[in-house]
Amino acid sequence: MTIDKACVDCIVNQSYRVCDAIDAPQDLRQKITSSIKEMSKEFSYEKNPPEIAADVYEKMALLANKEDLYDKVKALSTQKALSFVPLLEKKLLSSPDKLLTATKIAVAGNVIDLAAVVEFDLEEELSKVFETDFTHDDFESLRAKLKDAKSVLIIGDNVGEHIFDYMFVRTLKELYPDAHYSYMVRGNPIINDVTIKEAKEAGFDELCSLVDSGVNTPGFSYNRANAHSKELFDSADLVITKGMGNYECLNDTHRKNLCFLLKVKCEVVASSLGKSVGDIICKMI
Repeated sequence: MTIDKACVDCIVNQSYRVCDAIDAPQDLRQKITSSIKEMSKEFSYEKNPPEIAADVYEKMALLANKEDLYDKVKALSTQKALSFVPLLEKKLLSSPDKLLTATKIAVAGNVIDLAAVVEFDLEEELSKVFETDFTHDDFESLRAKLKDAKSVLIIGDNVGEHIFDYMFVRTLKELYPDAHYSYMVRGNPIINDVTIKEAKEAGFDELCSLVDSGVNTPGFSYNRANAHSKELFDSADLVITKGMGNYECLNDTHRKNLCFLLKVKCEVVASSLGKSVGDIICKMI
């Protein structure tokens, strides 16, 4: 999906969030925000939001002389997510449908999104997600695909959320042990998206195959991916993507047997899906 005017305003507003996150002094704040406003005049409406965001964040990182603009915030997000793990482990252990419970946990984690216009409270989302229905509900189709799949690729999204993804992938391995699982992350720090660094710290390299996509976008942009990631994306029996950025990049993808798991956090994505902000989505294509 390509950007519209609302996406432009959202991306410009992210420059203020970045300045807050890095405690930018007034002169740097002015430089960053004015530069992004100027860039926004030339945004291409033929690109999707993650492609535009990649250029914007590269510029902000250069101006701030800081490779990972959200490193401190990502560390805090991970700590917060880890604090919920004991409770969620008990929930999984007692669940009569572990796949559904693990999937709901993974979707609840998708609220950790520093680029979203609408912010949600993680604790509140976890308290209600198990009683919340998918408004686009292809869950049984996902279950059927998992039963037959010999190779499954999960494309991650945000840091903190990746802790819940770990529980999701571990559950998939327990329920469908004959399949090969891969977890794909971004090629470099972009917003608060998960990279190899955070995925290794969480233990993904020991849980499954851990893959660096090579993309610099907050979403799996196929044309920017490295050769290995493209091959894996094309060849996997089933692909499961997390979050809005991956949806924005892949909603018109060339492949089938792909599942979008996400929380709707903006009106543009809501319109694309025919749903509402706040809905949770399990959509197969």
